[in-house]
Amino acid sequence: MYFKPEKDVYLENLDSKILPLTNIQKIIAKRMSASKHNKPCFYLEAKADITDMMYLRPTLKKQLGVKITTNSFYIVALAHAVREFPRMAGKVNGDSVTLREDINIGFAVNAPHGLVVPVIKHADRKNLADIAREEKDLTEKARSNQLTLDDMAEETVALSNLGSYGVDSFIGIVPPPASTILSVGNAFNTVVPQHNGFEARKILSLTLAVDHRIIDYFYAAEFLCHVKKRLEMPQYLI
Repeated sequence: MYFKPEKDVYLENLDSKILPLTNIQKIIAKRMSASKHNKPCFYLEAKADITDMMYLRPTLKKQLGVKITTNSFYIVALAHAVREFPRMAGKVNGDSVTLREDINIGFAVNAPHGLVVPVIKHADRKNLADIAREEKDLTEKARSNQLTLDDMAEETVALSNLGSYGVDSFIGIVPPPASTILSVGNAFNTVVPQHNGFEARKILSLTLAVDHRIIDYFYAAEFLCHVKKRLEMPQYLI
């Protein structure tokens, strides 16, 4: 089931066809324009088989006492991968690159007042249940316009997921604080060769946008492969 949009109350209350930008839209426009102008990015795509991951979710909800969203898995997989590939959280400082110690995952949320990006700090030090609870709390705060500046600060790696909108794949813009963003599409059933026969498996598109000043193609490819393998072996994310 895909997301069903609500009526756009903002548009209904306008008397003209000129739409003034909200404060959040102004900030997003300024930050994304600066990122596109200053960061020479390249893009990689891989497909992941998340059949086992999706199969585990209902069982984990009972075991852990919290709903495990697909985003929870993606955040943990990203955090684990960045720990192994620290340049993915690097930042350009003049003629050098600073490797940041904290792995803070920002994830995009479609809130009523616009796109916001709450941040799960020290994600690599938290287990799947902790991530799921924090993601739930931050998402609820985002959708009720209660996020604080601290909730959205210190992002080092970004995640954007449009799977619930039926989008197969897309390329995100790397936000200014980060050097990479993982964009996740919809998991769709695909018939693949399996065990001397064929099976329907849930296949997911993972697209990585990377700042080429910090990371080269080969390093990023190994990183994306690591994320893919972790999602395909979800037992290592629990």
